[in-house]
This record gives sequence, C-alpha cells and structure tokens, in this order.
Amino acid sequence: QVQLVESGGGSAPTADSLRLSCAASGGTFSSYIMSWFRQAPGKTREFVAAISGGGSTRYYADFMKGRFTISRDTAKNTVYLQMNNLEPEDTAVYYCAARVGRYSRNWDDQNYWGQGTQVTVSS
Repeated sequence: QVQLVESGGGSAPTADSLRLSCAASGGTFSSYIMSWFRQAPGKTREFVAAISGGGSTRYYADFMKGRFTISRDTAKNTVYLQMNNLEPEDTAVYYCAARVGRYSRNWDDQNYWGQGTQVTVSS
C-alpha cells in the first residue's frame, strides 16, 4: 500500500512562489507516474501536472502557462510542484497522486491519492 503525504501549502500573495512536496512510502517510487491535481472551491478537480517514473517526461495542464514545474527526487521518494507567479485563481487544495502503468490525466485512473494541502493566494 502506497501512502502519499503532501506538504508545503499555505498562504501567499499574488506573484509569489510556493513549492509543494509529496512524500511517498510503501511502494517502489520509480515505478509510479506521479501527478498533481487541484480542486478550487465550488469547482471540479482538475489535472495540474505529471511526471514519469524516471523523471524524463513531464506533462502540464495548459492553464499553467509555464508557471509551474514538476520534478521528483527518487532518493527521497518525493515529488515536487514548484509554483511561481501565483495568481488568486491558483487557490485550491492540491493533491498528489500515483499511478502504475500508462499516463492519465483522470483522477479516477490514479491508484493512490494523498489527502491534499491547501494553497491560498491573496490579491
């Protein structure tokens, strides 16, 4: 059983930066495609970014406009989401997820999920 624990959320002003972390335990980290999703108040959950098991391939949602970067550290079993130039529209709960097999942007296709970390961006 894989456990995912997110951290690094908090409050930040517009144009500031935050780095989210997701620590994985209980599985072979390099075998999972790791993803970030988010859910804003009153909105459906949406895909943010994903990274392949080896870290060589990254996928991003179009809305990020190059502001976010996903990375992973296999030695630490951790995946990161560096968020720059934050906007109030980035306010959401951010979730980490892991999937075995082919890449998917669908929440329901993931095999494991974290509990989420709140990000609040003030204008």
